[in-house]
Amino acid sequence: MTSTVKTLPAVSEAPGWIDLVKRKVDALRFGSVQIVIHEGRVTTVEATEKTRLPVLGAVADVTDSH
Repeated sequence: MTSTVKTLPAVSEAPGWIDLVKRKVDALRFGSVQIVIHEGRVTTVEATEKTRLPVLGAVADVTDSH
């Protein structure tokens, strides 16, 4: 019987995709970040941003809280 053990890299040796994910998350107000993996490797990092629109006829505060 053969077994394979995968070890994670140390934080200081982390691949560049981690920084990419952090930048995508920091850039979003509402949305999601999806990490696509093929054969154990990150191949794509996708960000989808959502824009919330006020409901017609409703009183809404559309000022940015940032």
